[in-house]
Amino acid sequence: MPCTEPGLDYTPPRGSRGYLLVSTNGGLNQMRAGICDMVAVARIINATLVIPELDKRSFWQDTSNFSDVFDEDHFINALANDIRVIRKLPEELATAAKAVKYFKSWSGMDYYQNEIASMWDEHKVIRAAKSDSRLANNNLPPDIQKLRCRACYGALRFAPKIEAMGKMLVDRMRAHGPYIALHLRYEKDMLAFSGCTHDLSESEADELKLIRENTSHWKVKEIDPMEQRSKGYCPLTPKEVGIFLAALGYPSNTPIYIAAGEIYGGHSRMAGLRARYPMLRRKEFLASVEELQPFTNHASQMAALDYIVSVESDVFIPSYSGNMARAVEGHRRFLGHKKTISPDRKTLVRFFDKIDLRTRKEGKKLSNQIIELHKRRQGSPRKRKGPIAGTKGTDRFRSEEPFYVNPLPDCLCHRESPSLNTSQIS
Repeated sequence: MPCTEPGLDYTPPRGSRGYLLVSTNGGLNQMRAGICDMVAVARIINATLVIPELDKRSFWQDTSNFSDVFDEDHFINALANDIRVIRKLPEELATAAKAVKYFKSWSGMDYYQNEIASMWDEHKVIRAAKSDSRLANNNLPPDIQKLRCRACYGALRFAPKIEAMGKMLVDRMRAHGPYIALHLRYEKDMLAFSGCTHDLSESEADELKLIRENTSHWKVKEIDPMEQRSKGYCPLTPKEVGIFLAALGYPSNTPIYIAAGEIYGGHSRMAGLRARYPMLRRKEFLASVEELQPFTNHASQMAALDYIVSVESDVFIPSYSGNMARAVEGHRRFLGHKKTISPDRKTLVRFFDKIDLRTRKEGKKLSNQIIELHKRRQGSPRKRKGPIAGTKGTDRFRSEEPFYVNPLPDCLCHRESPSLNTSQIS
């Protein structure tokens, strides 16, 4: 059960020492996690948090402000017992010199209480130049971990117009029966970034390579697509997802919500999946042009709609373990470990390659193998995974399971069931 209430010695925010400005970076879910971390950082360094600035320079070029995506009033009020949040800097500080700081990734209490908090001696305003992964996943005080969850799953609510449209989309999906939300991460930016070109034409592969070469903040330019795929680093193609769902036993009339942007290759690329599962739905199909018009051309707002429908789905399946997939999985765990099936891409692509080469057939034997392979990959309760053995330094932190993927044990507790008189995790 969720348990995020602070401990008995937790105090209301004291008079703050200064103001924390936050420049978020990345897409919607990268920014969400970063904002929640900065709430915790503000508590640690005793700062007043100014409503964060959303990233307007990322791949999506979204001009949305915080209040366009999130319920600003609710955010401020929900955190009133934790930190002080204001909409903008006081006028007398608007033009004052600011200490711009890139907080170190995956930092713990000592770093913030010593190195960052000491900056208050000379500055009234500190700007965090980035917000993603600036706070450690583990080894933080329980009250700080619980605050992160209160921020993520309570305070950081979407704007009312997004919540209303999201609920409408969920209701329209449920009208067809229990549904799967499929996060089909087969979009141009992901394929260009990952270097994954399986089943693409030569001209498509060249286009993606050119995008990668021209995107300055993507550091890796030369990528072996076959090696990427063999290691499980590529998103499943729509056709592969169709094979996977059929092997798991989902009937062809299963309603499937496609949580994604524009699929690279369009309708032709979706043909293999649609042939098996014709009840594919997107927000553009479920809602009219007029209903979606307020959100169109705002990638973060459109992604928020997909997020709501995915969290509320009966089953969530991501084709790739990106920021959206991780955020939705963590939220579904927090809500009671709702079924989330994470494909074992590294093993699955071997099966798919053999099917393509006609050295294996689809059928009962393959289905049994895939079902067995995924018995423990369905979001059941377990503690967050620590670092991979033998890793050191930054690689050690990078290899840990992110806090927002699995908030157990920090924000979920064993509770006794009065009706069954047995101990269980719900």
